[in-house]
Amino acid sequence: MSASSGKDEHIAYHVEEARGSASPPLSGKDDYSVEVDDVAPADQKRIMRKIDLRLVPLLGSCYCISLLDRTNLSAANIAGMSKQLKLGINERYSIIALVFFITYVVLQPPATIMLRWIGPRNFLSTIIICWGLVMLGMGFAKDWTVLVALRLILGIFEAGFFPGVVYLMSTYYTRYDVGKRYAFFYTIGVFASGLGGILAYGIMQMSGIGGYLGWSWIFIIEGILTVFLGIIAFFYLVSFPDDTKHKNAIKFLEPKEAAWVMAKVNADRGDAVLEPFTLKRWLGGAADIKVWAFALLFGSATTTSYALAYFLPLILVSRMGFSVATAQCLTAPPYAFAGIMMNVVAYFSDKYHQRGLGIIFQAMLCIIGLPIMGFAHSPAVRYFGVFLATAGCNGNVPLVLTYQANNIRGQWKRAFASATIVGAGGIGGIVGSTVFRTKDAPYYKNGLYVTIGANALIIVVVMLLSVKFMRDNKKAERGELKLEGAEDGFKYTL
Repeated sequence: MSASSGKDEHIAYHVEEARGSASPPLSGKDDYSVEVDDVAPADQKRIMRKIDLRLVPLLGSCYCISLLDRTNLSAANIAGMSKQLKLGINERYSIIALVFFITYVVLQPPATIMLRWIGPRNFLSTIIICWGLVMLGMGFAKDWTVLVALRLILGIFEAGFFPGVVYLMSTYYTRYDVGKRYAFFYTIGVFASGLGGILAYGIMQMSGIGGYLGWSWIFIIEGILTVFLGIIAFFYLVSFPDDTKHKNAIKFLEPKEAAWVMAKVNADRGDAVLEPFTLKRWLGGAADIKVWAFALLFGSATTTSYALAYFLPLILVSRMGFSVATAQCLTAPPYAFAGIMMNVVAYFSDKYHQRGLGIIFQAMLCIIGLPIMGFAHSPAVRYFGVFLATAGCNGNVPLVLTYQANNIRGQWKRAFASATIVGAGGIGGIVGSTVFRTKDAPYYKNGLYVTIGANALIIVVVMLLSVKFMRDNKKAERGELKLEGAEDGFKYTL
């Protein structure tokens, strides 16, 4: 089906009747030919609220627990794990942090294909429960090598979650609706990073119960919470708006509502209808250089965000002189500030259809904040630098995802690009988990130089992409170029 050329175009496709819906069917048919303007503005808002409330909070909560499980290593490390398992020898802690990303990165590409084949409900809920069980097992580790093995397994199960969620959300929202949703989704995850230290401090008080130290209880309690959330996801998680394949898929939209969502997305970017899968169609995205440019941007952003997630409590203790308890609690305010900033930037980014300037602005926050965090004399001033760096790097995670989503067309190309960009984020995690080395304490100069360089690279890549997009848009206006194979005047978002 060709892309729609405007609001007068319509999309017709088969929508399976909503199962378990309390509302009666709109008609005796389940094939709808729907124009975007067929639905009244008030009903359009109602449908979007319905999608927002059903999709974003649950997926955000799942990502919250994912990020918590992935990064609680730093809290456990200063809660007695380092001493009991002798992690100060030969960079053992960095090895444990790093190995997760090996399987996490390698298994990203096939994850989005499996999501389509198995369905979001089955696929995502299963991997959430599985990684929760792995987290639970980490609490009983008696040797550091056991943690290495479990972190490798954790990467296997977590690999499919983030690219799957990014892809699923993109099928419900248009290009200039998705920025705020990605930001809010990621804000819930940032909430985990902020309150993770406080939660860890509370769980640490269980030290000695059952003969286990506080760090073990951090993994045990958070593992149980993850399994519980995975069970909720199985009963509540929805599928793609066009899914008629999976019999147990939960349909929360009425057929005509789903048809309107598809029509709206198709009018925006012309790829609402899923093409048949072929390996050539899926791998074809690899030939597009901007797919790799977006991946480079995301990997550079996550280099800093993972570095802070894994090492901020250690920096607060060794560099700024705070106690363990204080350090656990002081991780929260910078992440709260980051959550506010990323939503403000996302709002204006959606409003003005502008992504690059927001990314550059937040990269500049990191470039200013990281040297303050590392080299200022006063602990209070260094802590102020933490606010700027945390806001900048975390704010760029959803904005780079939106930047990519706005400039990629075709569902299988989008699936490949989602896996690629999140895989690059995993590589950023590998870098971020190793640059703040124990032997560099308390100044961590190498880590600061690498993260500052990563944000400088972000600015350069965005500037190059902006030049390319402006040139290509002008060629498209003159009829010299069809962007993304489109026939409908599609233009790149700067």
